[in-house]
Amino acid sequence: MRASRLLSVVLLLQDRGRLTAQQLAESLGVSVRTVYRDIEALAAAGVPVYAELGAGGGYQLVDGYRTRLTGLTPQEAGTIFLAGMPEAAAELGLGAVLTTAELKLRAALPARLSRHVDEIRDRFHLDPAGWFRETESHPHLAALAGAVWNRRRARMRYLRWRQPREVEREISPLGIVLKAGVWYFVAQVEADIRTYRVATILDLTVLDETFERPEGFDLAASWARWAADFERRLHRDEATVRLSPAGIERIPYLMTRAMARNVRDGLGEPGPDGWTTVTLPVESVKHAHADFLRLGADVEVLEPAELREMMRSSVAAMARFYS
Repeated sequence: MRASRLLSVVLLLQDRGRLTAQQLAESLGVSVRTVYRDIEALAAAGVPVYAELGAGGGYQLVDGYRTRLTGLTPQEAGTIFLAGMPEAAAELGLGAVLTTAELKLRAALPARLSRHVDEIRDRFHLDPAGWFRETESHPHLAALAGAVWNRRRARMRYLRWRQPREVEREISPLGIVLKAGVWYFVAQVEADIRTYRVATILDLTVLDETFERPEGFDLAASWARWAADFERRLHRDEATVRLSPAGIERIPYLMTRAMARNVRDGLGEPGPDGWTTVTLPVESVKHAHADFLRLGADVEVLEPAELREMMRSSVAAMARFYS
């Protein structure tokens, strides 16, 4: 276990350059005291690692030093290929690059690891697309990815939900995210960091002008903040309903994650008839009307009155059709 961690220390310093003891500890999931002991062990073993003191200091390897201890375990080799998403790479314009890199990696693997990779692929498959929707068209995705990689500014014309529908913006594209089969991108627009759906781009021109990425920008953290805020903004209203046991079971499959979470966390004791009253976040009365109709006779809307009346009218109209 310690030998693996010592190798990880060397690889981290080789990959990232100078790192503080705290940064190493966080990356390895150990204490700072353990990092100190590991650095001493590496130095004693002849690894040319040294400490730079003062502000901005840390541990680093002597320039030009590179370890050859990079052998992969069967599990590591398998997970590298398992993590690949050829369809996503192709959409980004990197399909041929991924294929070439994969071939080079396979050629470098011992025969037993190469066989293990084939076994992994025979048993596991990653499909990132969501269910029940047509695949979106992304004619500008590859150009956008190139602008992200080369730090090139771009001018885009895109479609938004409010008036005026078509808007033109000059952007500094910072990163691309694939979420449940849907492509998004994060860009700096003047002083703001904004998130857009790639499919809304009507036209994209990559400019010759380059840009500097904002200091400390973290794509994963930025996306997590935006996604959480989007979910909060999406569910602006509430509805109080009664759910049958069957309705409770169907909520995770038919409703949004926020609604399912409320059912899981806010469910009280069922009444004598087995039904349970719960308050759910909804996007709007109109959206909730469509959502609750999917539950059929396993839901009764109590509030708001407007939504209850909409449900009553729809049920009465359906009853006339089938009477």
